[in-house]
Amino acid sequence: MRLATPTDREIVLVKEFAAPRKLVFDAHTRPELLKRWFGPHGWRLAVCEIDLRPGGAWHYLMRGPAGAEMTLRGTYLEIAPPERLVTTESNVDCEARAAHESIASIVLVEHVGGTTLTNTVRFPTKEIRDAVLESGMARGVGEGFDRLAALLTEGAPLA
Repeated sequence: MRLATPTDREIVLVKEFAAPRKLVFDAHTRPELLKRWFGPHGWRLAVCEIDLRPGGAWHYLMRGPAGAEMTLRGTYLEIAPPERLVTTESNVDCEARAAHESIASIVLVEHVGGTTLTNTVRFPTKEIRDAVLESGMARGVGEGFDRLAALLTEGAPLA
């Protein structure tokens, strides 16, 4: 996974997957698939609720080692299967992010041999972006993307 900070309020993550973009899109929008890969090693989605429509809400509760929990939630702003997904996002358990929503967009570009996922998150302030970078978010997202890559190539049916 590649990480960039093109502006003082954005984080851009890019990951290549050896799978068609429809499968990568489905893995981001179907609870039964998200529960199989989302989050860093040692964490799991205990709650994964998705109302996949513009204006619909999503809610994830992640549980990790020693009973640690993290709650993420947001609203779908744009859904264009299988190429684009835009949501608001807040981290209920992080003081800086609980009161401020970020805008996250996932763009999927299919090419010979797979799909390039570009995840851009725009934060309300540079300080919040920097706090997220320092929190280990890149490691957690990277480990989740590695779990997704393994899921997409293990040969198990995802449809």
